[in-house]
Amino acid sequence: MSKLLVSHSPHVHSGDSVNKNMYGVIIALLPALAASFWFFGIGALVVTLTSVATCLLAEYIISKYILKQKPSITDGSAAVTGLLLAFNLPSNFPVALIIIGAIVAIGMGKMSFGGLGQNPFNPALVGRVFLLISYPVQMTSWPEPVASRGSYIDASTGATPLAIMKEGLASGSSYSEIVAQIPSYKELFLGVSGGSAGEVAAIALLLGFGYMLWKKIISWHIPVAVIGSTAIFTGVLHAVDPTANATPLFHILSGGLMLGAIFMATDYSSSPMAIKGMWIYGIGIGVITVTIRTWGAYPEGISFAILIMNAFVPLIDKYIKPKRFGEKVVE
Repeated sequence: MSKLLVSHSPHVHSGDSVNKNMYGVIIALLPALAASFWFFGIGALVVTLTSVATCLLAEYIISKYILKQKPSITDGSAAVTGLLLAFNLPSNFPVALIIIGAIVAIGMGKMSFGGLGQNPFNPALVGRVFLLISYPVQMTSWPEPVASRGSYIDASTGATPLAIMKEGLASGSSYSEIVAQIPSYKELFLGVSGGSAGEVAAIALLLGFGYMLWKKIISWHIPVAVIGSTAIFTGVLHAVDPTANATPLFHILSGGLMLGAIFMATDYSSSPMAIKGMWIYGIGIGVITVTIRTWGAYPEGISFAILIMNAFVPLIDKYIKPKRFGEKVVE
């Protein structure tokens, strides 16, 4: 009589791997990368190449010579960090400061916790916030799209739509008066607005979102929770006082909300595991983002919101866990 032999799990491999998912994210970022090159030209190219190259080199050196581990730069995670950091920087950002930010992102945001899968905070946002706090002037000097395509350091600069809105409301102007000074919804959707290299074209980010959903690299819960909670919160504020608060669509299409919701809040190691936890995490990001944008000192708040909610992920995972397969529910 033959015996039934059962091997250790997993019994069926899904085909997923770190390399496959990381390179899938890179592919999803290509539309936004192409848009940044189109609108900002050589500046976006310099910032992206410097950021990615520095992240790869920093991870290689730290892994090989400090942690004494086999370098894992071929898994694509360092390249993703480099791309996302570049997407959060002005296209005229000085090379020396890009290098500093990339080293902080990899060294402090990722490798100091042990490397891939062990970082509690999104590494690219660690680098971005470090640069924002350390070099606020350079980090808030935004080149004009298209007009700055052929230049780098000498690019013509202007305020972002969020900055124009916040300064206008603070000076006593009404929302309807400020609207004439900012790009239309169509221009915000297509990318004709000032901002960082990777956040100006909502349509490019949505194409990447669709690709990642198709390939099942991420789930839809966190992006929908972030964008949905932002829309509801700003919708209530606008309904209460439409003269002092921007519309939900303006908040969704402006700044780094879509970039953060789709590509940065969904980082595997710094986001919750359970679906219910994803909803809480995403809603928290949306609420904090709107709070900072409306009453905070900065016109943008998505970076701080994601990092703050990253800190709550261990607590969320502790108390909100998915049901184990085969678990018996006691009534």
